Amino acid sequence: MREQGAWLVFEDESGQSLRPPKARTWSRIGCSPQVRVSGKGSGRISLAGIVCARAGERTRLIYRMLVHHSGRRGEKPGFRERDFAQLLDAAHQQLGGNIVLVWDNSSHHKDALMRELLAARDRWLTVFRLPAYAPDLNPAEGVWANLKNDLGNLAACTIDALAELARTRLKKMQYRPELLDGFIAETGHTLAPP
Repeated sequence: MREQGAWLVFEDESGQSLRPPKARTWSRIGCSPQVRVSGKGSGRISLAGIVCARAGERTRLIYRMLVHHSGRRGEKPGFRERDFAQLLDAAHQQLGGNIVLVWDNSSHHKDALMRELLAARDRWLTVFRLPAYAPDLNPAEGVWANLKNDLGNLAACTIDALAELARTRLKKMQYRPELLDGFIAETGHTLAPP
């Protein structure tokens, strides 16, 4: 990888509904804090992101979001093969170099359509798969954990408000390469650029 000057990118997906994740916060002694949610409306946001590292470059985060409004016909339930291909194309364009992709064994990552889409990009893309169920090896999992921790004390009223909150927090992460380096270091990899 270093000889090729390629970017090492770790991809993962996540999602969030209007029900906020559990989180820790401060409160008065003896008073358990509670975040009230209306329960009205539903929907979900689906996220796909890649943590990108290359020696001598700042670590980067590239992500895409799909907003699902419950009950709307024709909406995709999550990221599909062509969405992943578009994310990789955007990463290739933004990073300006070859990519070594590391991702999990999701069925969408290894079906016939995805193999065809990856083969069309073999000039600049090399793919490796993580072992079965190995989230501790993927730095992108740190992105989702950090995001859900930030969203834990917020109660969005609509799915669009939740999407905006998530987008704002992910944008902040993009400007914190040292945080992204920490996600890489947390996996035990020694990939963080000097």
